[in-house]
Amino acid sequence: MPRREVARWANDWSYFAREDQKPPPGDWGVWLFMGGRGAGKTRAGAEWVSALACGDREFTSEPVGRIALIGETAADVREVMIEGVSGILSLGGRVRPLWEPSRKKLTWPNGAVAQCFSAEDPEALRGPQFGAAWCDELGKWKRAEEVWDMLQFGMRLGTAPRQMVTTTPRPITLLKKLMADPKTAVTHATTRKNALNLAPRFLETVVGRYGGTRLGRQELDGEIVEERADALWSREMIEAARVDEAPELRRIVVAVDPPAGGGRRSDACGIVVAGRAANGMVYVLEDATIEGSRPDLWAAKAVAAWKRHEADALVAEANQGGAMVRSVISQADAGVPVTLVHATRGKWLRAEPVANLYAQGRVRHLRALPELEDELCDFGLDGLSSGLSPDRLDALVWAVTSLALSGRGGEPRVRGL
Repeated sequence: MPRREVARWANDWSYFAREDQKPPPGDWGVWLFMGGRGAGKTRAGAEWVSALACGDREFTSEPVGRIALIGETAADVREVMIEGVSGILSLGGRVRPLWEPSRKKLTWPNGAVAQCFSAEDPEALRGPQFGAAWCDELGKWKRAEEVWDMLQFGMRLGTAPRQMVTTTPRPITLLKKLMADPKTAVTHATTRKNALNLAPRFLETVVGRYGGTRLGRQELDGEIVEERADALWSREMIEAARVDEAPELRRIVVAVDPPAGGGRRSDACGIVVAGRAANGMVYVLEDATIEGSRPDLWAAKAVAAWKRHEADALVAEANQGGAMVRSVISQADAGVPVTLVHATRGKWLRAEPVANLYAQGRVRHLRALPELEDELCDFGLDGLSSGLSPDRLDALVWAVTSLALSGRGGEPRVRGL
């Protein structure tokens, strides 16, 4: 191929872009692109803006003459959205616009203009009007609602003004509203999806260290990690409890919370493995919870965990049928020692002393246990916000109670069979 053709092909965004980086189909008003660090959000936003300004038929039926660029600060707009390594000025396959920093605007040869705004100054959006807008890192905007509202009043040019939001998500009200809006098209991308454009050492160190943690799920996987004010556990408490390895453990148990007969609220069997060290510290080793209520399946999963960790006992709640629990475990492996525990109080009262152990720094999580941790941080006085049964939490409570609280005044007492 001629060198010019090779260069053109190498800069062809429509060829190299991932599907999540391309505008979604449908009649959307807002394209919400949530992704992890280095997932390619900025490149997608820059390509979208440039394509609209140039009238690229894959993106728009006609050039968009007035576009708003809004970042967390004025410096972010300039250094990331415009002059950054993935910014508008870096696009080799597009017509390069004239950048006038003093006037805070980009101008394309066809007359299309993109104006720059800081999310720190919502009043600056009072007056200008646009046919499109690119909002970057909206999850970090300190005055997100106010800036967004001002922008909406200015989205009045053309037949169908559109906005693109590129952000690493945070559990802020505005993002939740946008996600719930039927006129919003949502796409996701993890950091790993953009591995070809990232330093291998970055993936090895950062992803290896933070993968599965609250921070990693937000900053690398592009997930909204919820917080609940009345929950017994907090994200901060969980993060403080995380360790990379456990010491030699004197006793290990596999705790099972059997399904209560099926149905919407009990469609899983909670299975959690934990152990106690010589100093009394409890280490949560694994969440082996299984979806579904078939006794033969959850019994086999529990026994497998017991063997894998060379556990001392299998602890199971007897209230849902102690004889049944003992029977199905025995059918899976008659050699597994079963200890039944009896729930004499409600879930909140049983869980509270275990949460107190976390607050005292007496429980540790071996690496990340995302689904279990989500359940802990979503458990309030009225249970889980979803209304489902907290199967993982219940199993954790039984495990920690049997290792650190059983036999103490007022706490559930473990009775061996």
